[in-house]
Amino acid sequence: MTKKKLFILVVAIVVIVPVVFLLLNRPKHPTSPVTEETLDSLEVIEIPEPELLYGLPVDSFQIEESKVKRNQFLADIFLKAGVDYPTINTIVEKIKPVFDVRKIKVGNPYTLFYGTDSLKQLKHFVYAIDNTDYIVVSLEDSIRAYRDVKEIRNELKTAAGVINSSLWVTMTEHDINPLLAIELSEIFAWTVDFFGIEKGDNFKVYYDELYVDSVSIGIGKIHSAVFHHRGKDYYAFNYIEDSLAHFFDEEGQSLRKAFLKAPLKFSRISSRFSNSRLHPVLKIRRPHHGIDYAAPTGTPVYALGDGRVIARAYQKRGGGNYIKIKHNSVYTTVYMHLHGFAKGITKGSHVRQGQLIGYVGSTGLSTGPHLDFRVFKNGKPVDPLRIDAPPVNPVKEENMEAFKSFIQPLKEQLDAIPLPSAEKK
Repeated sequence: MTKKKLFILVVAIVVIVPVVFLLLNRPKHPTSPVTEETLDSLEVIEIPEPELLYGLPVDSFQIEESKVKRNQFLADIFLKAGVDYPTINTIVEKIKPVFDVRKIKVGNPYTLFYGTDSLKQLKHFVYAIDNTDYIVVSLEDSIRAYRDVKEIRNELKTAAGVINSSLWVTMTEHDINPLLAIELSEIFAWTVDFFGIEKGDNFKVYYDELYVDSVSIGIGKIHSAVFHHRGKDYYAFNYIEDSLAHFFDEEGQSLRKAFLKAPLKFSRISSRFSNSRLHPVLKIRRPHHGIDYAAPTGTPVYALGDGRVIARAYQKRGGGNYIKIKHNSVYTTVYMHLHGFAKGITKGSHVRQGQLIGYVGSTGLSTGPHLDFRVFKNGKPVDPLRIDAPPVNPVKEENMEAFKSFIQPLKEQLDAIPLPSAEKK
């Protein structure tokens, strides 16, 4: 071995040996196994969800919002946004399968999504058809169009009110969606006389209100309600039996009765059932075996129950245009002074409960628009407001225990809702 090689070997040994020694004898730090506890102690950095508008990330675009103006067409909007005619023609063809562009309405909102660079090219166009549905035209890469629906959010709410004048007014007084009045009038149509609402009557209700973008779009499911009318509480519980939802009272009796309480909505009683009434035209006293509901001409009139039309005619010196419906072997109803008849209503036709049959008018011997409504039981006139039609389709006996368990917490919740003051806000 030459002296040079020997020198290199000695140097290598001098350098490497200390390094190996240090590596073998370096202080060892204890390691901790990864457990749920150690994971919990680690700092978690949460990445915020991107803000979306019509499913598109807001921070990725320059956004302009506007509304369709009078005499403005789809082509006008795209031309103003810098889109050329050939592209507009392609857009129209792409939209056709999902929306008729001729149905664009004045005042409906639309949104333009531009790129963030200096070119400001249109990337997406969105037209809102209504509160929930919208059309998206995407111009990125290739042109495509599709229809989508905004997320509808259910918010569980309670409402209560004491009536001063009308159910509708009470709703507005207590900042309750007035559409709830319509829902309650439908639910309790067979048990509460909404034309005879008295001061002090009250209601409590659990329901869902529907929201899109924090804006209410209507009333959803009514879970339970109670209406206090003329000293009595009428409960309604939304219960599913045989895969169908119905409203039942606390005893499991259906709130759907054989007859509606009244054949029209939102009116007032101008004359009640009487054996001696001063006739407003003839000025003589004679029996008035019906109920007069004052309402504007054209107000819809509905069949009180299922039945067959046995008369549809005109009586010049009496009831004017009138319809007579035979419901069963016991009951017959008559609707008089009609302005006209609903389409398809002829003698012999069958009608369903709540079906439109005609419109309030002032034909015949009448001083103004109203419906003269009469009920005959076994051929004899009876007071329509005193009909106590039996309920139909009660909860089945084998389901009664489950029904009782289902409604118990709902009833407790309803009873616990405080009634607001009857005074106006």
